[in-house]
Amino acid sequence: MDRSPAPPLAWSLERFRDYLALEAGNSGNTVASYLRDITRLAEYATSHGAKSPEQLSAARLREFIYFLKDLGLATTTIGRQISAIRTYFKFLVGEGLAARDPSERLESPKRWRTLPAVLSVPEVEQLLQAPNTDEPLAIRDRALLEFAYATGVRVSELVALKLQDILFEDGVARVFGKGAKERLVPVGRRALGAVALYARQIRPTLDRGHGRGVLFLNARGTPLSRVGAWGVIKASARRAGLAKRVTPHTLRHTFATHLLEGGADLRAVQEMLGHVDLATTQLYTHVDRDYLRTVHKSYHPRG
Repeated sequence: MDRSPAPPLAWSLERFRDYLALEAGNSGNTVASYLRDITRLAEYATSHGAKSPEQLSAARLREFIYFLKDLGLATTTIGRQISAIRTYFKFLVGEGLAARDPSERLESPKRWRTLPAVLSVPEVEQLLQAPNTDEPLAIRDRALLEFAYATGVRVSELVALKLQDILFEDGVARVFGKGAKERLVPVGRRALGAVALYARQIRPTLDRGHGRGVLFLNARGTPLSRVGAWGVIKASARRAGLAKRVTPHTLRHTFATHLLEGGADLRAVQEMLGHVDLATTQLYTHVDRDYLRTVHKSYHPRG
């Protein structure tokens, strides 16, 4: 795994911090957010061959912004990233550290097709508490919701999960993504607990020999379909009183946004989402697995 190092001195982040705090008079939260955003840009740029801001072109900046969009970040988050980039280059040019500003023509997210809504942390809590766990199937629903938010998996990956794919002792799940690519995704302790409760108490009563080892089953004892998973999430959102349209993809976008807003690095989130090609899980060493688990535990609200 490529763990991006701290940006080198060429990116002048300490001077940028002083500029934000002392000259521009920004709040502590804005300074921290902008520094995190530019650190993320520097790590991305360095991994793509640009060793300093002077080597960044307008095209490379657009690629970075669309990379964030592909990760499923909220438009508000990307908008702030663009604002940070523009402020950064204004600072560089003003200080004579750069001769040009390639950020002038960056497209605002307001002009994009609207992305699915991203839930706030309190809204996620409402959603996860919605199933009435006095009912057996609601215990399944709670496990499904917790797992979807904890891992950011696609709905097709969610319904294809098998019981044997949940490695409880390791705190990870084996997920088969697009093109049958296999990856390991950390699962937070709350989601593991909810899945364990469902697997131990409810799933055996549902499975009448037709479950084929799939984790999430419907009331008839057969594997839950994509439509069924959509139904569980939609009904839970309605029961929680959420005004936003909530789909499996909403939870995927929310997962990515909450991790990155919390400070997780792009590489780790990219791997958890399955946006990089990983030939086999043998490429994961124990150190890498521990690293992903640490990122998830540190930055995921329910890690």
